[in-house]
Amino acid sequence: MIDKSVNKNIDRITLRLKTIPETPGVYRYIDASGTVIYVGKARNLQRRVSSYFTRYNDHSSKIKMLVRHIYDIHITVVATEVDALLLENNLIKEFQPKYNSLLKDDKTYPYLCITAEEYPQVLFTRDRTRVKGQFFGPYPNQRILRELQDIIRNLFSYRTCRQRLSEATILQKPSRPCVNHQIGLCKAPCAGLQSHEEYMQTINNIRSILKGDFNEILEDMKRQMFALSDKLRFEEAEILRRKIRLLEEYQAKSTIVNTNVKDVDVYSILSDNRFAYVNILRIKNGSIIYSYTSEIRKLLDESDAEILATAIPTLHERIESTAKEAIVPFHIDELPEAYLIQTVPTRGDRKQLLELSQRNVQSYQKQCAHQRALVDPDESRREASRKETALMERIQKELHLKEPPINIECFDNSNIQGAYPVAAMVRFTNGKPNRKEYRKFNIKTIEGPDDYASMAEVIYRRYKRLHDENKPLPQLLIVDGGKGQMEVARQVIVDELQLDIPIAGLAKDDKHHTSELLYGFPPQVIGMKPTDPLFHLLERIQDEVHRFAITFHRNKRSKGLLKTQLTDIPGIGENTARKLLLKFGSVKGVRLQSLEDLTKVVGASKASAIQKFFTEE
Repeated sequence: MIDKSVNKNIDRITLRLKTIPETPGVYRYIDASGTVIYVGKARNLQRRVSSYFTRYNDHSSKIKMLVRHIYDIHITVVATEVDALLLENNLIKEFQPKYNSLLKDDKTYPYLCITAEEYPQVLFTRDRTRVKGQFFGPYPNQRILRELQDIIRNLFSYRTCRQRLSEATILQKPSRPCVNHQIGLCKAPCAGLQSHEEYMQTINNIRSILKGDFNEILEDMKRQMFALSDKLRFEEAEILRRKIRLLEEYQAKSTIVNTNVKDVDVYSILSDNRFAYVNILRIKNGSIIYSYTSEIRKLLDESDAEILATAIPTLHERIESTAKEAIVPFHIDELPEAYLIQTVPTRGDRKQLLELSQRNVQSYQKQCAHQRALVDPDESRREASRKETALMERIQKELHLKEPPINIECFDNSNIQGAYPVAAMVRFTNGKPNRKEYRKFNIKTIEGPDDYASMAEVIYRRYKRLHDENKPLPQLLIVDGGKGQMEVARQVIVDELQLDIPIAGLAKDDKHHTSELLYGFPPQVIGMKPTDPLFHLLERIQDEVHRFAITFHRNKRSKGLLKTQLTDIPGIGENTARKLLLKFGSVKGVRLQSLEDLTKVVGASKASAIQKFFTEE
């Protein structure tokens, strides 16, 4: 790490370095005046940015000069290394940083173009003004584009000649098929050997692949392959199989540069109890030219929609945006008049851009939280405590409880067709497992597989004891089950014990996953999204009580199986029985051993008892 003689802001930068994620992305170095002085890309942002400061003496004089002027570091998180390369190119052109090598001829990345002709061509180009048609890209370099061209060429037969074709000219004067037709790369529409309809189907398939919409093409190819295989045309089926593999290996185009999205601003928001984080991506001519995330301190209990409605005009003015469309995660009542269109995407290119913005705001929130924890370690503990308190208050509000459920207890049964019936209880205190208060129950009064009666027994035993010993009761009781289990718990708690404990139920879906929270009598479903922190807490409670019950049941079953064989012998415990089974393989193996062999394993006294037991038996 460099010292303050080289960069006087090194303490601030060191703190920032500890919060940078280990993900692909682009970093921007900012000087004291707020000017971007360098833009770079990285497969691992943490490793790359740190290298400027950890290996300072190994750098060139230009890099050392750059490091001296760094005041702040801004990052943009992306999905892949290719995305980082494309975004770096856009930002360099936008900011023209002092320490970046700029391309003097403004050479840009290559595109693929499907020309606007009656028989379209598929062309490589860098200049979008010289040819008319639909453009795909740009691609990070010529090699990647050529590889894509090779994939398309191997999948489909289309013309590469530059002559202008139309159905009229083909009818008047058909051309002689060229060598590409002879080697199977073109079906010679110029000679009238391929219909216009068939040729356009090929072009439409190419267009779908370049858009990333190739599921239908894959399914169609697979159907053709199986049909050929059924007809024993294995060579043709093998050709299709290779094409399917090529298509499956092809990755959809980047979300960083998308010619289908011309000029828009993308906003996303993430908030906690104290702060809100708002990200904006500026898209122009299909490319991201600006990314910025802001931290906003919440003064009141504002909703995300209210905060975003306030933040958008400020950010719009700050970047002097000319966009007519705003992409947002939910509807906003008031937007700047400059935005003529408000889009809440559910799929497609705009949805991918919104997800990229959301990844950046999530990353920034983690950075800010990490930085506050480094500056003030006690703050992270206070923040965790605030989250726990807020979650308990949320449960109190949702269920209309008299007080926050500081202590939550949850019950679950476990048995196999009534054999080895057990139950378990877990306690969560302030949203965290309190393992000292976990309890196991052997079912004592119930015969056979009766979950309702078993639940009634253990709940009665648990709260009768707490009441008799004058110990505090939980603020919420949860049963692992639906309405039936809740009614059993109500009968025990209210009718028999006459206690005041709120009762809830956690129901599961067909896949045995937490699906809904039930509360009240008659029980009502409390609506929650799967992403809700409250849902995550309840899911964790249910998973924990299930794990605890299953583990207890498994241990009891193992002991029971062992007990029925050898532990009925006087003086033979579980450890001795286990030792005998490991040595001789089975109870039958133990029965067949001589007194001498048994004595070598367990001693003379126990060996004599074992032989006597089997003799009498």
